[in-house]
Amino acid sequence: MAPHHLPFYLAPGSGVDTLMVVMGIFLVGVVLWVGTLYWRLHSLPERMAHKSQKLQFEIVAVLGLISLFTHIHAFWVAGLLLALIDIPDFGTPLRSIADSVEKIADAAPGEASEAGQPGPPSTEQPRPAKEKERGHV
Repeated sequence: MAPHHLPFYLAPGSGVDTLMVVMGIFLVGVVLWVGTLYWRLHSLPERMAHKSQKLQFEIVAVLGLISLFTHIHAFWVAGLLLALIDIPDFGTPLRSIADSVEKIADAAPGEASEAGQPGPPSTEQPRPAKEKERGHV
């Protein structure tokens, strides 16, 4: 009964609405694409901090999770800024200083003096060297 000159996007009386099916598939694709884009954007600070120090990476990851669950974007921005900044390595020089001070403290009292002169002979027996105790930080 319908005239034959109707546009293609109108559903025929006995068939399936092809435009609605195409738009439904397009809508599902766009929703998946936007969700993927959101997750990639949300994980950007973690991917940036991945090659930095372990502690910095963990802090950025925690800030990302907090922002994800609380929807407070300030945590995400803080994580992004922390991922962009390279924190200097203070641990290695301080560990070296601590090791040197430990070696000096373990030295026998007569072994070293300021001018290179031998000190008075020590009556004490030399102490055994301490085992170095290091924790993974």
